[in-house]
Amino acid sequence: MSNILTRMDIPRAMVTNITAVHQPITAIRWATVFLFVALTAATSQISLPLPFTPVPMTIQPMIVLLSGAVLGARLGASCQLLYLAIGIAGLPAFAASPLLVPGLGRLLGPTAGYLMSYPIAALAVGALVERGFNQYFLTRFISMGVGLCLIFAGGVTWLTWSPWTQMSFGTALGFGFYPFVLVDLIKLGFAAAILPVLTRMIGNSSVRR
Repeated sequence: MSNILTRMDIPRAMVTNITAVHQPITAIRWATVFLFVALTAATSQISLPLPFTPVPMTIQPMIVLLSGAVLGARLGASCQLLYLAIGIAGLPAFAASPLLVPGLGRLLGPTAGYLMSYPIAALAVGALVERGFNQYFLTRFISMGVGLCLIFAGGVTWLTWSPWTQMSFGTALGFGFYPFVLVDLIKLGFAAAILPVLTRMIGNSSVRR
């Protein structure tokens, strides 16, 4: 970057200042990636088991959607892929299970479809935000709503078709969609409201209140 600017006859002091500003922003963004990985893992440990479904209630999807909205498509998806990789490696990134062994075995349980949809959801939300769907509360709500739909689609599809959890589509909706959709929409509204604050914290002021 400094070579290009130097050839444009920009004074060396200005080049130094521009480069110095660019590097911390990049460092902050990558630090934010690891922060969202940690938050995704941490929120998996805070869950509310429901007696009528094998899928627990968590705030994890909200963190996933925020990772895409704050980081953008590429880094948001990378963040969630890194989260899955950490969990598959056996670190305590997935929700505790009395039946499934740590690591890859957790991707055989009833919540596997939700987990595997996280990178796709973050990618979709980030792509919409990068195209201007971050300017107002309603557009932020819509962009993250698309991501939430993808998470639900992955979870319900897995419950329906997985050889370990085979059930009818209606039963899968009863286990993996209906009990959560209202609460998740409320969390979605909260996420859309705080997004401008989060983006300003990493130096992105393009989101309006």
